[in-house]
Amino acid sequence: MSEQVFLLPDLGEGLAEAEIVQWRVAVGDVVTVDQTVVEVETAKAVVDVPCPYAGRVVALHGAEGEVRPVGQPLITVVADGGSEPVGHAVYREEERAGSGNVLIGYGTGHGGARRRRRARPVAHATASSVPAAAPVPAAVAPALAPAPVAALASSQPATALVISPIVRRLARERGVDLATVRGSGPGGVIRRADVEAAADVAISPVAAASPAEQSAAHVGLAPTGAGDQVIPLTGIRKAIADKLSRSRREIPEVTIWVDADATALLATRAAINAAYPDRPVSILALLARICLSGLRRYPQLNARVDTEGQRIVQSAGVHLGIAAQTDRGLLVPVLRDADRLTTMELAAELAVTTQAARAGELPPARLTGGTFTLNNYGVFGVDGSTPIINHPEAALLGVGRIVDKPWVVDGQLAVRKVTQLSLTFDHRVCDGGVAGGFLRHVADCVERPEALIAAV
Repeated sequence: MSEQVFLLPDLGEGLAEAEIVQWRVAVGDVVTVDQTVVEVETAKAVVDVPCPYAGRVVALHGAEGEVRPVGQPLITVVADGGSEPVGHAVYREEERAGSGNVLIGYGTGHGGARRRRRARPVAHATASSVPAAAPVPAAVAPALAPAPVAALASSQPATALVISPIVRRLARERGVDLATVRGSGPGGVIRRADVEAAADVAISPVAAASPAEQSAAHVGLAPTGAGDQVIPLTGIRKAIADKLSRSRREIPEVTIWVDADATALLATRAAINAAYPDRPVSILALLARICLSGLRRYPQLNARVDTEGQRIVQSAGVHLGIAAQTDRGLLVPVLRDADRLTTMELAAELAVTTQAARAGELPPARLTGGTFTLNNYGVFGVDGSTPIINHPEAALLGVGRIVDKPWVVDGQLAVRKVTQLSLTFDHRVCDGGVAGGFLRHVADCVERPEALIAAV
């Protein structure tokens, strides 16, 4: 029999760990090459992970809700005796090539309830559900820093069995004493779910104040109560929080705004769609085209600040981010080299990209690398906003709802379709003259689309 251990692969974009959301297979199942075996959540997206090996599953390394580091065992498969062994050199090549299968996030059809498993009752593992860790080939043994469970138990009988540093960190953050926690993992190893369950018990009405509550009181925060809902900042939610916090911490941002008469822009869209009914163009696509025109005239805003190198980097191409609200949080999918697309190509790409983002079907690489962001918060029925810049970009254009308002046209009061445009920019890359010039150009193109034609 030939045994192969599939390690959690590098999911790209510098991601070092992933949380197991749901196993798609169980011990004893037969899998084929490139069959999806598990759904995991990273800081970028929820992805399906295919296995590059074929055979019978003999071990699942990790429980649902547990965080696994990249390069650690994920699943062990035993092939038939006649199967040709697959060495780890070959496995690494398959990993880099993706084994012919693309890692992408799953859609909303899978249901939101399965995506997060937080603070659920701990079910102690059995040999049939989560067996003891299978032997790891010598080629990868040096990378596995933790000692075997048996060795830990024999050498430190009075010490809590914790292998994952992430579990230790979670215990510190939640104020849980690991010595009081009973592990549900193989050999009594303490898992993330065990710590979360212990933390929930600590904040129950009949329990004494936990170290976490004492710490909260020390810094002036109200302790959690019995009816409070505790939502850990993990996965995509944590990534969003970290990025927005970093943006506000590092970027000296300024927001300017102006009202614009969008009546002509709506008429232009109607005329285009009447002429090309099979290739409809959205208002968002026209606004994207206007943004691209503005960035061509004011490239200072299509930039980022390299603080370590003490320099400003202006990007040659425009990789346009489109803020999209999804059921898993705010995502900003990126249209690479958007400045090379025609207006109709922009419209088609925007429709496909935003739909895929809301369905959770974009790979992590499509959610990074933007140079400028367009945020249409008008879809939420609001007029204006002072949005936070999508770090490390230098600017973001926000568009409010388009509503009927009184407007002066040729000295006469009229009812027009009016929208508010706001530009939030990094004051390090430019001064108010550049920012004001860009926003005025955008407003002029919204009010007089013929000005856009003259500028491209």
